[in-house]
This record gives sequence, structure tokens and C-alpha cells, in this order.
Amino acid sequence: MSAHSIFDICVQPIELCKLLKIAKMVGGDGEAKTMISEGKVLVNNEVEVQKRKKIRHGDIIKYNGQIIEVAYNPTNKSAEFISTVVSVSKNSKKKQRAKNKAKSEARVVSSKAVTEASNERSKK
Repeated sequence: MSAHSIFDICVQPIELCKLLKIAKMVGGDGEAKTMISEGKVLVNNEVEVQKRKKIRHGDIIKYNGQIIEVAYNPTNKSAEFISTVVSVSKNSKKKQRAKNKAKSEARVVSSKAVTEASNERSKK
């Protein structure tokens, strides 16, 4: 087996397409997803076509002549990882706020309908 480099990840598991991007084996998410779907990426010496395949400590990734072994190191957080986590966190908070707002608006509408129905019954 040829020599390979060890690549530290700070979260486990990590999606294969994100790992390829962070390890700079590809130029971006689009290229990573394309190469995976075309069967050009090997995980533990097997062709992998799942873009979001969960990669863990000890997995070996081969692509385009490059070989990396994944190692879990929770203290080694790259700037790219941190910015990715922050942006995902902000987006999930926005979505949660929108859901909560929609739920509260639905409750207001349903409570108004109940109040109106009650008022109509009391008038009769």
C-alpha cells in the first residue's frame, strides 16, 4: 500500500463531500458531489456513491491519486470548519424562528376562530 497522509477532523462523523472539500482534494462542494456520484472516490478501498456518507476515525479515502486516513482530533478546529458551523447554526436558528412564528400565527388564527364561534353561539 502506498504512503498516505493523516487528516484530522474535529467532528465525527463528517460527510464525505465535506471532507473532500475541507481536505482540499477537490475545489468545492459541487465538484466533490460530482466525483462521488461518478464513482471516482474510494472509501476503505470500495467505490462510494453516497455524497453524504458518514466518515469516521480510521476511514481511508482515495481520490485522484491522493490517499488520506481520517483521524479524530476534537481540539483541532480549522477556520473553515468554524465558519461552516457558524453559518449552519445561523441558518438553523432562522428556520426555527420562522417555524415558531408560523406556529404562533396559526394559534392566533385558531383562537380567533374559536372566539368568533363562541360569540355566535352566545348570540343565538
